[in-house]
Amino acid sequence: MAYDERLAERVRSLLKGHPALVERKMFGGLAYMSQGKMFVGILNDDLVVRVGADGHDAALKEPHTRPMDFTGKPMRGYIYVGPGGVKTGSQLRTWLSKGLTFVAGVPPKKRKPARSTSTTVHHNRRRTS
Repeated sequence: MAYDERLAERVRSLLKGHPALVERKMFGGLAYMSQGKMFVGILNDDLVVRVGADGHDAALKEPHTRPMDFTGKPMRGYIYVGPGGVKTGSQLRTWLSKGLTFVAGVPPKKRKPARSTSTTVHHNRRRTS
């Protein structure tokens, strides 16, 4: 099992009716996106919450949290919340709200300008012999 399906159902239930939310399978788990930005996810039985660099240390002071080290190196701005931290609907709702609040304040990504492509046309002379 790559993610806790029961936790996923609870998250879906709480997010029902929110506009512009997308659930996507990513990294062997689930990611929940708002306007193209991940705000929470589920890996195994942990909730992943995007709290941002400024909220990182404060979030880690909360019970049942630890740094997200999915790649073996802690990722500042993301934390794991263990099952004990999302036992109740109120606890889960609080973490979902923290993630949504953070990504709501993230400015949209700047679109990269389209690369100008140089179109070269080669004209071959016809042989007439």
